[in-house]
Amino acid sequence: MTESSAPEPSGHVPNRRHYRYYDLCMVAFVTVLLCSNLIGPGKTCRVAGVTFGAGNLFFPISYIFGDVLTEVYGFARARKVIWAGFGAMIFATVMGLFVIHAPLDPNEPYNQKIQPALEVVFGNTWRIVVGSIIAFWVGDFVNCFVMAKMKVWTKGRHLWTRTVSSTFFGQGVDSVLFYPIAFAGVWAPRTLVGVVVFNWLFKVTVEVVLTPVTYFVVGRLKRAEHEDYFDTKTQFTPFSIGD
Repeated sequence: MTESSAPEPSGHVPNRRHYRYYDLCMVAFVTVLLCSNLIGPGKTCRVAGVTFGAGNLFFPISYIFGDVLTEVYGFARARKVIWAGFGAMIFATVMGLFVIHAPLDPNEPYNQKIQPALEVVFGNTWRIVVGSIIAFWVGDFVNCFVMAKMKVWTKGRHLWTRTVSSTFFGQGVDSVLFYPIAFAGVWAPRTLVGVVVFNWLFKVTVEVVLTPVTYFVVGRLKRAEHEDYFDTKTQFTPFSIGD
């Protein structure tokens, strides 16, 4: 466990270390988050009689990154990454609205082709946008909180119990928030509940299947960074970007 020699008045011990791969993990997390939210929702797939959004194949990877970041660097560093992702989603939303509503150049024929495509891909309703942002923010913090607390309770043993449990709660909150915010009153209640349950279980299944990958990445990072952070003196408020 890494600790600072100068604890804050609240008792929290900031982690002032600089890490070699932390910034790369942050970039990878934000990339997966943006791509799964901007590219993924544009298509639904049907396999073995089951229909699901293409983004569901990739969005769970962001939770795996959350698990890895919390396990190796601690909750405070993972919290900073979540805020980076939140800011990126807000910027992408604002930029999408600007690009869609910016005046067209009437002298460029290609605008007549690209404008309808942009409206389809990036012109999501406000409910979907709000639901996506809120669900991500709350769900990711729940995921990292459970991960960090369980690491202390289990004394760092049984990593798989933490990754699966944190994803179960985090993805559960994500699904329970997103779909009602985005589609309540649009979809039939039975359909809404079915989609929430299916996507929740599907995302947890992805976490379970990729558990060996999580073990591999966590092990390599811990050895490379000489770090295995335990959140014994961490302030778990989400409203901070401090270390």
